[in-house]
Amino acid sequence: MFWYDLLVFIHAVSAMVSIGPFFVLIPMLRKLHTAEGPLKASFLDSFHFVVRLSKHTGHVLVGSGLLLMWLGGWPWDTPWILGTFAVLVASLVFMARAFSPTIRKLRQEGSDRPPLLRKLTRSLYIYLTVLFIMLWMMITKPQFAFLSS
Repeated sequence: MFWYDLLVFIHAVSAMVSIGPFFVLIPMLRKLHTAEGPLKASFLDSFHFVVRLSKHTGHVLVGSGLLLMWLGGWPWDTPWILGTFAVLVASLVFMARAFSPTIRKLRQEGSDRPPLLRKLTRSLYIYLTVLFIMLWMMITKPQFAFLSS
């Protein structure tokens, strides 16, 4: 049971590390409206780092989750697992299109900053909502009647 408990711990920590840093970005968004030069670059570098960190901890999260399914005997057709994977796929597609292209545009001189920052803000809150939905499913393990056989 030690290995299973260790995997649960790794899974929980990777979930925290993949969600937590996004909250640091909220105050940075406000500061990005007026930041220039090296300060602006620093904020955008922080955004880029958080997105990359979330991607890599997401790999640990998925890997540990798959191992927990296998070791715990959870079948693939368990409703909360199906729901979590559906939201996971949606989050991957969303993340690929939401952050990096907008950050790249914000780095360009003369970019129209207000609409790009609105898009980045909206993307951040949507992504946090998606992550919290996944976290809710992993914690509460809802049985979703419409997914049950």
